[in-house]
Amino acid sequence: MITIVHLTGPVFHALAVGDLEAANAASPVLLSSYLARPEARGVWRMRAAQADEDPASAAWVTGVIWDAERRLAVGRAGYHGPPDAAGMVEIGYAVDPAHRRRGYARAALEALLHRASEEPDVRTVRVTISPDNVASYRLAAQYGFAEVGEQWDDEDGLEIVYERAARLRPT
Repeated sequence: MITIVHLTGPVFHALAVGDLEAANAASPVLLSSYLARPEARGVWRMRAAQADEDPASAAWVTGVIWDAERRLAVGRAGYHGPPDAAGMVEIGYAVDPAHRRRGYARAALEALLHRASEEPDVRTVRVTISPDNVASYRLAAQYGFAEVGEQWDDEDGLEIVYERAARLRPT
């Protein structure tokens, strides 16, 4: 079973500086070195700041993709924050390259979409994808995401913006 395990401010702060030992001491699950690598620290700095400003946001933002059977952290996934005033949440996910092509991104996306569909304040789900990330685009397209524009992200560069309704109507 794949779940997304939410983290807390102390874990975010430890990961933001690459301190895996301190992060594991505060985490509900064993974290991997993939989560503490330098390339991930910007995400954790943002999440630490969000949790400092609004502790309740920790239940929404990036957590750990957890393989309960293997007792293994295989990546990170979550929302960029609680729903905004228009009812939109943006999702993000990244799977450790050592664990890709095993259905973890799909399971994380499904878990995020399921939660969004159950939350009354969420009306729209957004995902942004680098134009060269064909695998992520193909996955999102299978779940009804449609292109609505593009944006520039200071950390990730050009991103294509895709959205879908949180609760899809039966066809």
